[in-house]
Amino acid sequence: NMARMVVTHAVKDVDQWLACRARTVEAFAPYATDIFFFTIPEGGNNVAIALNVHDMEGMMAATQTPEHQAMVEEAGVIHPPHAMYFEAAG
Repeated sequence: NMARMVVTHAVKDVDQWLACRARTVEAFAPYATDIFFFTIPEGGNNVAIALNVHDMEGMMAATQTPEHQAMVEEAGVIHPPHAMYFEAAG
């Protein structure tokens, strides 16, 4: 069962966050596909990731690991996320 979702959060530095895209995709690859990264063209430090999740339980468990926390810190993510959006059914 696929769930399309968008996660928004603030980052310390957008370029730093973008530099970690490949690592982020690799980390989420076992749980999700079609992973896209969004920024605000006018600037600002709010960003978003959209992804199609086929293993939500696995992904949520993976985000609790020390490896994930280290990746998030390296990317400059400011936690907690602003919001998690899920595609509306129907």
